[in-house]
Order: sequence, then C-alpha cells, then structure tokens
Amino acid sequence: MSNSTRIAPASPAPQPATGPVQVRGACPHDCPDTCALLTTVEDGVATRVQGNPGHPHTGGVLCAKVSRYTERSYHPERLLQPLKRVGPKGSGQYETVGWDAALSEIAVRLQAIAARNPEAIVPYSYAGTMGQVQSESMAGRFFNRLGASLLDRTICAAAGGEGVTQTLGGKVGMRVEFFAESRLIIIWGSNSIGSNLHFWRYAQQAKRDGARLVCIDPRRSETAEKCHEHIALLPGTDAALALALMHELITHDWLDHDYIARHTLGWLSPDGGLRERALQWPPERAAEVCGVPVAQIRALARDYGQCLVSQQPAAIRLNYGMQRVRGGGNAVRAVACLPALIGAWRHRAGGVLLSSSGAFPVDRAALQRPDLLAGRQPRTVNMSTIGDDLLRESSPAFGPKIEALIVYNSNPVAVAPESGKVVRGFARDDLFTVVLEHFQTDTADYADFILPATTQLEHWDVHSAYGHTDVLLNRPAIAPLGQARPNTQIFRALAAHMGFSDDCFNDSDETLCRAAFGDQVDFQQLLERGFASLKLPDAPFAEGAFPTPSGRCEFFSDRLAAQGLDGLPNHVPNYETPGSSRDYPLAMISPPARNFLNSSFVNVKSLRDIEGEPVLEIHAQDAAARGISHGGIVTVFNQRGEYRVKASVSGRARPGVVNGLGIWWRKLGLDGTNVNQLTSQHLTDLGRGPVFYDCLVQVRAD
Repeated sequence: MSNSTRIAPASPAPQPATGPVQVRGACPHDCPDTCALLTTVEDGVATRVQGNPGHPHTGGVLCAKVSRYTERSYHPERLLQPLKRVGPKGSGQYETVGWDAALSEIAVRLQAIAARNPEAIVPYSYAGTMGQVQSESMAGRFFNRLGASLLDRTICAAAGGEGVTQTLGGKVGMRVEFFAESRLIIIWGSNSIGSNLHFWRYAQQAKRDGARLVCIDPRRSETAEKCHEHIALLPGTDAALALALMHELITHDWLDHDYIARHTLGWLSPDGGLRERALQWPPERAAEVCGVPVAQIRALARDYGQCLVSQQPAAIRLNYGMQRVRGGGNAVRAVACLPALIGAWRHRAGGVLLSSSGAFPVDRAALQRPDLLAGRQPRTVNMSTIGDDLLRESSPAFGPKIEALIVYNSNPVAVAPESGKVVRGFARDDLFTVVLEHFQTDTADYADFILPATTQLEHWDVHSAYGHTDVLLNRPAIAPLGQARPNTQIFRALAAHMGFSDDCFNDSDETLCRAAFGDQVDFQQLLERGFASLKLPDAPFAEGAFPTPSGRCEFFSDRLAAQGLDGLPNHVPNYETPGSSRDYPLAMISPPARNFLNSSFVNVKSLRDIEGEPVLEIHAQDAAARGISHGGIVTVFNQRGEYRVKASVSGRARPGVVNGLGIWWRKLGLDGTNVNQLTSQHLTDLGRGPVFYDCLVQVRAD
C-alpha cells in the first residue's frame, strides 16, 4: 500500500478525501472463498479492486473475475434507471420511467393479485449476492408481510447440503487452512483452480511439502491436470466409488476401530450396517459402474488406508459438482462417511469439507422476520422446477396459478433447468414480472419492469462464507451510480407503496448488518478490520461431538429412515444412466466456464474475450465416430431440446461424456439458447435439488 493511500474510516458512506482511499469490502459472489476486498477510490470513482493482504485466507489474491470488478460496475450497459416494457415479452424493448411511477404501478398490480390470493405472487432469488443483507433481509420481510409463496432455494447445493447434514449434523467440516498440512488430499467434484482458488493455494502448499493430490471428476479440468492423479469416473457414480473404497478399507483392515466404536452410528447392525453395505461393492463392481480401471480404485483405497497406518492426515475437499445427479445426496453421504473409518478426524488436517456455512451463527429470524407471516403457512415453490410451475394452472395440489414473479439476485431464464419451458413460462402475457438487476439479462428481457440495483461497491452488506470461517463486512466504496438502489432500499420503498407501515421496514442497512450475527460477532472488529474469525476448535471432531442427534457421525440416519428412505448411503443410479439409451448415447455435464461465475460476468468484455465463445468439449473418439472436427458447429440434442454450439475436440472430455461449459446467456448463443435447453427438471434423492449433470444427449455435426 503506498503512503499516499489511506484506509477509509468506518462511516455510513464514503467521504471525500484529498488523495486515494481504500475501502474494505467483501466479494459477494457464489464462491467458497468469500474474499476480503480493498477498493481504491479517487474523487468518488473506484479505480481498482484488489484482495486485502491483511486477510489470511485472501492473502491479497483475487480471481481474474473479481479483479475486474470495476469493469463490471462501470460497464456501459449497466442499468441505471427504472425501465418499463413497451414491446412484446422477450423483445427487450423498454422505456425509462421514474422510480415513484414504477413502484406505484408495481404496487397496484401486486395488491390486485394479493387480494385474490397472495400465494399467486412468487419471489425468485438465489446467490447473485451471498450477503446476508442484500439477499433475503428486507426482501424476506416484504414477502412474509405480503403472505407470498415461499421459495425452496435448491438450485445449487441442496442435495449435498442435505447429505452432509444427515451424516455430520450440518454444513460443517475441517477448517480449510489446515489442508496445507495434509499428506493426502482428494479433490472430489471440484475444479478448485476455477471455483475455489484459495483452497488451491493451501493444496499447492501441501503438494510442495510432499502431499499427494488426487482429483475425482468426469472432466480433466485445470485442477485435475495439476494433481498427481485424475480419476475420470462417469457422472453420477461417485457413491459407487466411495463404497468400493470402504470395501477395500474393510478387507485390508485399514480401519480405526476405536474411532468407529466410540464416534459413529450404524457401522454394524442386525439388519445390516454400513459395513455390510460396503462389502457388496468390490472394486470390480464399482469399476464397471464408474467406468474406471479397477487398479485406480485399489490404489486410491491403499493411499487412503495407509494414512491410518502411518498416522498421517488425509483430507477430502468436496464440492457441488458430484451432487447434481439423481443420487447426489447419497453420494455426498457416502463420501462424508470415509474420514470416520480411518479416524482422519483425529488430525486437524484430516477429515472432509463440503461447506463451512453451518458454523456461522446467522440470525435469519432477525433479518427476515418470519413472524410477519402472522400464522400463515404459504405454499413453497421449488426454484428448480420453475419451468413446469410457471405453466401450471391452479389446482388443489399446486395451489393458485403463479400470476406474479419478483426476480432478484438470479437469472432463471439462463440458469434454471429445461430452459425451453422456463422461457415459455416467462413469456406468458398474463404473468406480471419484476426484475431487480445490474444488466439486461435473459430474464430481464421478459420483465414488465426492470429496477436498477447497486453492485457490491455501492452498498452495505455482511457476509458469512462456505469455504472458510471468517465473517466479512462490506462497506460502500462509492455512491450508487445513476438511479441504482440497493435491494434493501427497493423493497423498503415497495413496502411503503403497498401500505406496509411496520417499523421493521425502517431498519437501515447498517442496522441489518449488525443484526445478522447479533452479539455472536464483534461488529466493531468488522468495522476496524473488515473481517472477524469465528472461534472454533482446530480439530472439531477429534473426540466425536458431531452436531447430529446422536452426537456421532451417522452412517445410518434415523431421520431418513423415518421418512421411509434408506438410512444408509447407497449408489442411486442416474435417471439417465450413461450407456442406457441408443438414441442419446452420450452423458453430458455442464461445469462452469472458468472465467464466469454462473451467469455473472458473462457480459464483462475482458473476461468474455478470454473465454471466447460457448463450446462443447468432446473426446476425439466420440468426435471421429460422428464426423465432428475441432471448431465445427454441432447440434447437441435430446428429448427436451436442441443446442447449437462450437465443438472443442479435447482431452478434457473422457470418452462417452461431453462437457457443455456454462452458463452463457442464451442471447449470446448461436440460436439464442444455452446448455440448459437440454437439462431436466428431475430432482435429487435428497434436498429436492436439480440434476444438471444427469443428462443424456446425442451430438451431430452441422
């Protein structure tokens, strides 16, 4: 930091300064890293966004996406005033309108619908910002007071979150910084270089110190090619692999019998515990299901088991790719059982981490005020089935037809599965749609009103994380551009236009930041440093004490059994099993493009220039069989639709699996579609999540 640059003091808004100032903040995007930011401001203009070197996890390092955040905030296509639709839905034709006129008309429309049935109004949001304040605080209060339908926010992590909760008791695990001390690191279902950069820094430190890194992923990602070994299993077969690893641990007695006896539940049972289940999965069986060599399974089991023998820590970094299939919840359950078998939890550098979000004491009731429902119990709409739900009529089972949709922090026309149906739903002339946005996205093209929202540089927020255990505060670095308003301010104003006079709608954003964690986090420390670390043990489950009902790692879940589900983890085959269809012989996964984050950053020119254009990665063997050449245009299709895209004949794809990198805006595709034209609205075994990677297709050269 130069001597001419000073850190701005804690204040409700940026103050004028004689020279550059640096304002502490936090990255808002859907990434485990939740980086601490420093934004340099000169004469009221943000000139640079960089990582805060004072934050241990960030270490001054940002991904390529967020390091270009000023390009996003000052983008020439940024929405800076309210817009009202004047052309057909989907045409993107709008005229400017004043805030008061827009909110007045929106309120009138919503009041008329609410008078018939407020559940006909549906909020739709996800992780456009991960902040506790600009996501669901004032918005939650508004929709609870209105009595609107609730939203089941399942589109990313529901199956995995449920799986790890049923096994470990919550979204908890080892602390990410201790991966640096691990001797074996299994990266399972994650392209960490692109989606978890700071974990990768710890993994690289461990690698330099002699640790072995293994990546399990159908795609030969940037991460896989930098690990010692890559296991390229078929999509949806992770549980089979995990059970085969257990089989080998049992048959070679690479088991911590003391830890199993004292700190687990369901290993042995008169009706058959996890031990008996695992013995049904010899490596030969799993190899056939997973499409990998038997020797790879045996070698990985040996490496994992030998960590017990040598008393060295073994760690598993799970991410959400593996749970986007029918059996995703069971797959996460199976993998989450592995550390207890070898007593890996005894070491602070051993265990498993999917998400750390369960460690944060967020007071969601204080933020969202469910008491405003006043005893009402609205229906819940699953965001992953919005395509079907927008096309449903009223019925006793479903409830009222959806008449209004308020979209914020999401771009469902691009990101929701089976997007052909999503588009048809959004195109309904009788659907009233309001979108809060930074840009005119695919979804915004179908809005009746578009309301301009602030970016992270322009508002207050406070953040938990799901890849580390620090709370971060975001202070506004610059004043809102144009007429943009924070989500909180928009919902406050809309509440006022609806006649809601409850005092809670007067809470300021700073008040909401303070309420998010109550007295569980030192807010003064957040103001002074920008972050505060949760006080947690180094090795949380060294002596058991799992936050499950039994206090043990639950191989068998009584809670699942009570729902009529299998209490033990098992391999649950895909809805669309690889190799099961002559018409659609290829499995397709749709991992994120490295330079985008879901559908965010797609319109940032410097990042799109790096990414190039939408592509489908296909193995040379599959390409040759179809007469497909590198760079040629292909049509990817199944019973749900077609998607035209450029082919990349690449070693990143394994035989039998194609990779449709996402999530490009539909309007940037060759035919105005993207990869979600092909994905289905089936739901996962646990958590009611989407199955983006459970998808069979065929590909033909155009």
